[in-house]
Amino acid sequence: MKQTNTTFNNYNLTKNILKDIAAMGFKTPTSIQAKCIPPALDGKDIIGLAQTGTGKTAAFALPIIQKVAHNMDMAALVLAPTRELAQQIAQTITNLGKSSGARVALLVGGTSIKEDSKALGSWPNILVATPGRLIDHIFSRTVDLSKIEILTIDEADHMHDMGFLPQIQQIIDVLPKKRQTMMFTATMSKKIEHFVRRSMHRPKRIEIGRVTPATRAEQKLFRVNEDEKLLLLMDLLSQKSQRILIFARTKRKVDQLARRISALNKNVARLHGDYEQSQREMAMEGFRNGKYNILVATDIAARGIDVANIEHVINYDFPSSAEDYIHRIGRTARATSSGLATSFVTRSDLSCLKHLEKMISSKLKLIHVGSENSKPYANKNRKNQNKNKHYNQKNKNHAKGKSQYNPRRRENKK
Repeated sequence: MKQTNTTFNNYNLTKNILKDIAAMGFKTPTSIQAKCIPPALDGKDIIGLAQTGTGKTAAFALPIIQKVAHNMDMAALVLAPTRELAQQIAQTITNLGKSSGARVALLVGGTSIKEDSKALGSWPNILVATPGRLIDHIFSRTVDLSKIEILTIDEADHMHDMGFLPQIQQIIDVLPKKRQTMMFTATMSKKIEHFVRRSMHRPKRIEIGRVTPATRAEQKLFRVNEDEKLLLLMDLLSQKSQRILIFARTKRKVDQLARRISALNKNVARLHGDYEQSQREMAMEGFRNGKYNILVATDIAARGIDVANIEHVINYDFPSSAEDYIHRIGRTARATSSGLATSFVTRSDLSCLKHLEKMISSKLKLIHVGSENSKPYANKNRKNQNKNKHYNQKNKNHAKGKSQYNPRRRENKK
């Protein structure tokens, strides 16, 4: 997060807010905060473009707290694509608005209706929600959005990827026409921009830098075959103990990798959409406090992970979009830290890699496994892999012997 030379005292924030800012350890605003807070406090609609880890949450949270913390009614709505991100936002707003009277309610999937009723019955003035869960309450008429003064949509690009735009439009349709709207995203297609501008009034576009992977992250891309990935991963994990986040494409792959890694006596947690909310919270808390030093997750489940000091992000499966690559890399090298991002690239991933390079206007070096540049990982893995291939072939040949089940054999018939 690039810091500025200004301080939060320059923004005419209340003493209570400044007190909570100091308590959270924030000293100077980041670039996105410095550019967004003044117009947001003035009531301007905002389109904010900045990559993950630049302080976007505080950029909209502080103006929201300043403007609605004194309200008795629910006056601000924040939409996030995933449970984890919504929880992170709600916690940040709660911390920054602790002394100002901010009352935050959280509506996400995976929690009971009883818990939702309790949250909505606590007279919140700020609501943080995922689109699907909020739609359920709108249809059930268990939430009142008629007094909303500020709407914020976070990670609009991922909202689009997950197919949430129709639901967001349904939510917008029941909100007051006269309101302030802020939208934040790391990347923006023409389709998304057209969608958000339809519901905004002369928005101020704020873009912080070119949309690229975190500049402090060292990126290593390995050209591998699919059957080389696991051995390469195991070798990477054996190098030294770090806090590592591993991305896999499917829930099944996440479970498989977690089992293989745990067999190496590694403290590993997993995160994907099939887990109950309590399980997801336990995994995240364990990863955050150091109980687990490795987390294996799918993209959707991992959105919103805000864990300090993730030294290494590994793309076991290369992301299918350039936007997802940027989000993943943004999980390391947060704030002023540095980090390492390793990606496994197979032949089928080369078109995605080409699109990424075009988007960021940069050529990424691709290391072929087995080359001198891939040491100490690749050559060691190549040797182990050859041993495994020999072992597997031996077992396969043995399986073809007489002990193999043959339905035509008389002794196999009932």
